[in-house]
Amino acid sequence: MTSKKLLGGAPLSDRLLSVFVYVFVIFVMIITLYPFLNVLALSFNDSVDSVRGGITIFPRDFTTENYKVIFSFGGLITGFKISVLRTVAGTVVGLISASMLAFTLSRPDFQGRKFVSVFLALTMYVSGGLIPVYFLIRDLHMMGTFWVYILPGLVSAFNVFVIRSFMDGIPYALQESAKLDGANDFTIYWRIILPMAKPALATIALFLAVGQWNSWFDTYLYNGSKESLTTLQFELMKVLQSTTSGNNVDIHNTNMTQMMSSVSPESVKMAITIVVTVPILVVYPFLQRYFVKGMTLGAVKG
Repeated sequence: MTSKKLLGGAPLSDRLLSVFVYVFVIFVMIITLYPFLNVLALSFNDSVDSVRGGITIFPRDFTTENYKVIFSFGGLITGFKISVLRTVAGTVVGLISASMLAFTLSRPDFQGRKFVSVFLALTMYVSGGLIPVYFLIRDLHMMGTFWVYILPGLVSAFNVFVIRSFMDGIPYALQESAKLDGANDFTIYWRIILPMAKPALATIALFLAVGQWNSWFDTYLYNGSKESLTTLQFELMKVLQSTTSGNNVDIHNTNMTQMMSSVSPESVKMAITIVVTVPILVVYPFLQRYFVKGMTLGAVKG
């Protein structure tokens, strides 16, 4: 059937349905993008002018002063660096750990796969709670270190099951054939299984990256007094806390009042929101084409 027949020969009801679908999708896109565009406009608008209200998706009095003030905060610059470092390191290490365990559990010749799978599944429903975890981190001497961001969440049962479900769909004959050619288990994992599991790996990589980037509570618990290990989200939390309470004094930095005197707290909050959101928005398009496929296959085969 030619495109001409598809466009010109379709019944009127089908045309109306297509128009309705397009209008609905455009409407959903607008209401989805508007909050972000509004925050972006407020972050680039003069703070005094923003108090008048009426800002939509374009700044009325364009300025970059809000961002200049933000990046003059030493804590935010340090937090941004640590957040990027923990996101990259946590994603890479977490992905390798989860995929290695998933590869092991997907092997039918692994005798303990059922026991390990049940043990991992239990961790999704049973937790020791915050206080035992805090004592464990303290006794392991990870408080005040960068490793507290990486090691406690090294392996997630959910991530392992998603990757394993995908690997279960890869014919085991490929591994047997590789063994006949002299490949060991690590070679099979690295050169055969991982390239074929890209959709699942990309999906989990996105989960790990977003989780690491947005995390702030572990900084509050374990590294709250370590300015050299602060994260961007933790600094954002402190600014939002001072803004909400109407007090421009940061809980760790008594110079916050002086630094925020040239702009309004609302403008600073909007600008920080953009700084925090943009990196994830930049990463997402590169993983989107794998995301739906990875989640669909992992869900069907579980």
